Amino acid sequence: MRNADYVTIFRTAIIFVVIYLILAKWNAAGIILITLLAFALDYFDGLLARRDMKRGMKATHYGAALDIAGDRITEYAFWITFTYLNIIPLFVIFIILVRNSLSDALTLSKGKTFSNMKSGFGKIAYSHFSRGLYGTIKMLTFLYLIAVYLAGYSITVGYALVAVLVVYSVLRGSAEIYESIR
Repeated sequence: MRNADYVTIFRTAIIFVVIYLILAKWNAAGIILITLLAFALDYFDGLLARRDMKRGMKATHYGAALDIAGDRITEYAFWITFTYLNIIPLFVIFIILVRNSLSDALTLSKGKTFSNMKSGFGKIAYSHFSRGLYGTIKMLTFLYLIAVYLAGYSITVGYALVAVLVVYSVLRGSAEIYESIR
């Protein structure tokens, strides 16, 4: 296993600690800091993977799959938790599950990754900028929803963030699906 894989496993485990702390209504600022750490580690594992590739270490499907699994576990853990806490409606999870299931299955069936998208739509949706923006929106949305539950922040802003995140996710998923079926 590469160092990036260990970081992926660690950052994913942190999310379960975060979820427990949310449910236990621990200190909001502390939970937000730990969540920020987990998202920072997601960025860091990508840096480690790219560094290893530059040093001649061959990328493995295992490492890439592990990273995707960590991303999905993180995302689903938050969506399920916020639904369980009645902060977001159930249909949001269904949209995310259908989007991820279809795009992941079709993309993998064609051996595609964000790095080998060919269409303009695919290249735009999976550019470094787009991926970074999506990760940032996801992080801000989840952090804000933590603040809604633990610190009484306005749910209206939370709904707006969820709407932006879901629309952006569906657009990116559409690019994956388009690339896979064309």
